[in-house]
Amino acid sequence: MDFGVTPFDGLPLPASVTIYEVGPRDGLQNESIVLPAGIKAEFVERLVDAGNTVVETASFVHPKLVPQLADAEEVLRKVTPVPYVRYPVLVSSRRGLDRAIDLGVSDIAVFGSVTETFARRNLNRTVDESLEMLAPVVARAREAGMQVRGYLSMCFGDPCEGKVSVLRVLHVATRMMALGCTELSIGDTIGVATPGQVTAVLDALIASGIPVDSIAVHFHDTYGQALANTLTALRRGITTFDTSAGGLGGCPYASSATGNLATEDLLWQLHGLGIVTGIDLQKMVDTSVWLARQLGRPSPSRTVTALAG
Repeated sequence: MDFGVTPFDGLPLPASVTIYEVGPRDGLQNESIVLPAGIKAEFVERLVDAGNTVVETASFVHPKLVPQLADAEEVLRKVTPVPYVRYPVLVSSRRGLDRAIDLGVSDIAVFGSVTETFARRNLNRTVDESLEMLAPVVARAREAGMQVRGYLSMCFGDPCEGKVSVLRVLHVATRMMALGCTELSIGDTIGVATPGQVTAVLDALIASGIPVDSIAVHFHDTYGQALANTLTALRRGITTFDTSAGGLGGCPYASSATGNLATEDLLWQLHGLGIVTGIDLQKMVDTSVWLARQLGRPSPSRTVTALAG
């Protein structure tokens, strides 16, 4: 781990981080407007032009579940790939994986839940059943040489079950990694986490033997804690952060979830700390302003609002 930055309080932070941009998938899936495939592809290419090297591009799930992303194959065919950029897609079944393989996708993500209520609402299965369903998908993807990200939702709180215990997160997270996932994204799906909770969960995961460089964090900003939680994760050595351009997103299965942490808001913080991201903040702002026009509403990102002028 390269700890090359020392912030104001003397605690070491990573010298550089990876932004895992989820706007084209997690961001757009919760919008009421369905954008044309050409606009989605342009969105992806604008994000790459701004310096993003990981852009989650589409979702191969049943179109009845996520109609906003029903044109995933068309979007992928319209995107002109850049060699050093990863374009992951979310898959929910073997069929979705086969579609991804046919299109030459090299990175996939699969989705699980820590809580039983959300697993049943989102996956129509128990936690155990959902992991069993994912096992052959992950195994097949790894056999095909793919990188596999495992998303875990409701890691800090559930709108029906309340606060989620660290032991529960640890139990499901270690099982998800045991399937063969190469990366684990810990999600604060409804945005209730606080720095103390983030510290406890990350310390438990790292102590269990999950490599710190395989852990990512995914924060929502419902209570305005996303940036504080990000700084906490940085101090624990986390170097991969899920964000969404302009703060797009939420969760179609969790009505209390507000938008994802805005990429631009995080870039403002990271660049202020001297942490390298490789991303041009002004180009990101311009992209989010452009996308806001396509969606017919302003961006919720404070940084976009401040710099759009």
